[in-house]
Amino acid sequence: MENLALIESFSEFKDDKLIDRVTLMAILEDVFRNALKKKYGSDENFDIIINPDKGDLEIWRNRVVVADGEVEDENEEISLSEAQKIEEDFEIGEDVSEEVKLIDLGRRSILALRQNLISKIHEHDNTNIYKQFKELEGEIYTAEVHHIRHRAVILLDDEGNEIILPKDKQIPSDFFRKGDNVRGIIESVELKGNKPSIIMSRANPVFLEKLFEQEIPEVFDGLITVKKVVRIPGEKAKVAVDSYDDRIDPVGACVGMKGSRIHGIVRELGNENIDVINYTNNLNLFITRALSPARVTAINIDEESKRAEVILKPEEVSKAIGRGGHNIRLAGQLTGYEIDVLREGAEEDVELREFSDEIEEWIIAEFHKIGLDTAKSVLEHDLDDLVKRTDLEQETIQEVINILKEEFEE
Repeated sequence: MENLALIESFSEFKDDKLIDRVTLMAILEDVFRNALKKKYGSDENFDIIINPDKGDLEIWRNRVVVADGEVEDENEEISLSEAQKIEEDFEIGEDVSEEVKLIDLGRRSILALRQNLISKIHEHDNTNIYKQFKELEGEIYTAEVHHIRHRAVILLDDEGNEIILPKDKQIPSDFFRKGDNVRGIIESVELKGNKPSIIMSRANPVFLEKLFEQEIPEVFDGLITVKKVVRIPGEKAKVAVDSYDDRIDPVGACVGMKGSRIHGIVRELGNENIDVINYTNNLNLFITRALSPARVTAINIDEESKRAEVILKPEEVSKAIGRGGHNIRLAGQLTGYEIDVLREGAEEDVELREFSDEIEEWIIAEFHKIGLDTAKSVLEHDLDDLVKRTDLEQETIQEVINILKEEFEE
């Protein structure tokens, strides 16, 4: 009867963890065989019969009968006199099966059995969770904010699985409270020890691609293909879309009337500015579209070095570069080309980087941020305007202007 209480406690795990009967039996047998190895040195001559549904457990030790005084291995051999205590008509050379009671293993071993079982059940559980979420990598998932830490938000799904949303995987404007539902993609799943580590991301470009699939029926149905997505999370994104059906306008379908279809996606991403662009194999045209809203006058492409010189009218340059250089950076990522902007009619102009011996790199970078990358483009603006548009001191800008003027006075 002492077996029943232990098996009943094992059955609790089956109910709690929803483990199928075959798996539970395999785990139970493994646990008991480990206990037998510790007690007897080997488990090879033991039969274990388990029926977890009924609470039945039987352990039988099989030994060979040998003459009295000739027992060399007590685990595998039994003396004739000991065998005849079990059954009187046993003879030398016969096999004896003797039931082992759990109490024979000792109280300490029984407690270890239970701990080992708990460990095996958790290991099985964690393996299943790992497999489940590994299949969800790259897919959108929703979970609830459970705990907010300095470097990460800890989420729990409906099954109580822990999902980590690190700070660097969040959109900069994200703000969460306990109990909020959060959407993101399952970016990575790893086993750390025996515990699965599930990482969610809202900053990954794949999240935006999957939002298009969820929110735009034509993308979900495969009528429109998302060819590539590039993002600066929370700031700006560019999405290249294509359709194999000439009757469908992929950009119009994605944006919707007055932006109705894309509005929900923009809101989910913290008002990230999203440019949707028609994909084309015509590289000149694709680069032109990628630099939208700027209007390009001409393009010179060097396919070997993956560089493109783009010529624009002076008033279009700042549009091409965009705030903080976001537009031109994303256009380069989208097309796979490093894009250099040249002003139309600026043949006699000099690029600012040519003055790197006299002007520090960080100062040149500040002018680049507002779309000014040549000497004449800086000189076209007055001092007060440049002070307002950059983070540079008035004295610094005046010094730059003086250096640039000397170039053309010579």
